[in-house]
Amino acid sequence: MKNYIVGLTGGIGSGKSTVANLFKEYGIEYVDVDNISREIVLPGSTLLHLISDRYGESILNNDRSLDRAKLRRIIFNNLEEKKWLESITHPLIRQLTMEKIRRSRSEYCLLVHPLLFETGQDQICQAVIAISVSQHIQLERVCSRDKSTKEEALKIINSQLSNQERVAKAKYVIENTGNLDELGDKVSVLHQKILNTINE
Repeated sequence: MKNYIVGLTGGIGSGKSTVANLFKEYGIEYVDVDNISREIVLPGSTLLHLISDRYGESILNNDRSLDRAKLRRIIFNNLEEKKWLESITHPLIRQLTMEKIRRSRSEYCLLVHPLLFETGQDQICQAVIAISVSQHIQLERVCSRDKSTKEEALKIINSQLSNQERVAKAKYVIENTGNLDELGDKVSVLHQKILNTINE
């Protein structure tokens, strides 16, 4: 059976991992592009070697892992560096994403991707869920989770599609107000809707 793929997207700090894990409670497998982007730069990997060659040893933490916060600062302040990084990482991320989706055996597979529309990956999805969240909540989460400054967090938020643009392109929308119980109820309703659509 061909995989039925449902995209799950939202800006940084919108709660994508939380929502994906709520779907997992219903036996739905998910492929998280952020996790894959971490996998491909693990210590000893070819890509990490290329990155440290370009930016020097200071781009690594003491345990030889990638200092993601430092790399983020570099690429969000230099468009050429951002393009270079994407040129070496995106093809491998896409390849591994498709391999993991093909291995999925649940009724549908969630593709969790912050840049789903920006990278054109929505084209492989039968439906897309956008998580709608206020910028205030995004900023709060990103600053506390990633130890980013407000300016750094805003730079990332502004580099992505706006909440409104994402919502306009998606088939389904989940409003995330920060209340986990409410979020669980919304996921339950949406899961049933998706199953109904698949079985029509």
